[in-house]
Amino acid sequence: MDIYLVGGAVRDALLGRPVVDRDWVVVGATPDDMLAAGYKPVGKDFPVFLHGDTREEYALARTERKTGRGYHGFAFHADPGVTVEQDLERRDLTINAIARHEDGHLVDPFHGARDIENRLLRHVSPAFVEDPVRLLRVARFAARYAPLGFRVADETMALMRRMVDDGEVDHLVPERVWAETRKALAEPMPQVFLRVLRETGALRVLFPEVDALYGVPQRPEFHPEVDTGIHVELVLQAAATLAPGDALVGWCALTHDLGKALTPADVLPRHIMHEQRGIEPVRALCARLKVPSDYAFMAEMVCKHHLNAHMALELKPATVLRLLDALGALRRPERLDTFLLACLADKRGRLGSESASYPQADYLRACRAAAASVTSRPFVDKGLQGPAIGEAMKTAQVAAIAAVPKPLS
Repeated sequence: MDIYLVGGAVRDALLGRPVVDRDWVVVGATPDDMLAAGYKPVGKDFPVFLHGDTREEYALARTERKTGRGYHGFAFHADPGVTVEQDLERRDLTINAIARHEDGHLVDPFHGARDIENRLLRHVSPAFVEDPVRLLRVARFAARYAPLGFRVADETMALMRRMVDDGEVDHLVPERVWAETRKALAEPMPQVFLRVLRETGALRVLFPEVDALYGVPQRPEFHPEVDTGIHVELVLQAAATLAPGDALVGWCALTHDLGKALTPADVLPRHIMHEQRGIEPVRALCARLKVPSDYAFMAEMVCKHHLNAHMALELKPATVLRLLDALGALRRPERLDTFLLACLADKRGRLGSESASYPQADYLRACRAAAASVTSRPFVDKGLQGPAIGEAMKTAQVAAIAAVPKPLS
């Protein structure tokens, strides 16, 4: 029995990054051997075991064979004769196809260490095309490692275009698309995820609402970048800077301007009512990808109300209260925080505005605190009952918001 550390742990160690999870491959063993050694079985589709002490995963070396379309269309084969090189060959990228033996030596049949040095994301074999999830994974890895200078190898990009042209991407299930997207939005440069998908043609298949934004012009005095698709990329980068690792803010940033793709051509580059037009495509995208309810809710709120946030200092107190009520922010202040981060990302996601101030955020937080300080007790003590209490509280909340001082700029 030979045991190898594989995958991300080896890759990240070679990159000098912290190793978070460790996965192992076992060569020359049977399931009975693993059970006899005290490992606990957990794999359903192929033999995977948990170490009794570390709880880390140990998988028997295996090969795989394509049997049908999509992510589930594979048959796996594991027996003691499968080599570590054969196991590595089924992996997606060369940087993920490196193993380290227990004695410390590297097994690197596909030159992953060299690709790490050259900052290349390159596929292991032509079998890459058999699993459409790999296209999303490459785009996600590009978003993760772009700050280190990584790019997708030309031959891999060509292979991913072929996957799109052959319709393999059409068989991705929503849950997998969302899982990879959610992870990508938490990466340091999530806009690179979009760029890779767009360059391969996968963006128009998986995210047509987003793809439609590219080429749509905006008023240059407000958006020097002009192109709405580029604006969304800049907003994603701003979101990742303001809220590192926060996929919820990233999702709101990605979807906040979907309505601009629906602006009638005769009024461009103005986008009157784009926040209202965006609600339906946001709902359609969230429903199609089976996005969690909190993500769907906040995306719709940011789409619908981000202009209200930008104009917060000009809003009437009653309008501010309606905004806070729509967000449910009086009971859940974290929703206001997410909303304001996404709105600030929108403000900064414009050429030349990367460090723009946003006094609206502090003002709206102060308004929320003022409104939340109003309680029902004084009105109950006055003898009010039922709906009258709610009406009196609302009047008091509006008055409290009206008393909040507005910043000078």
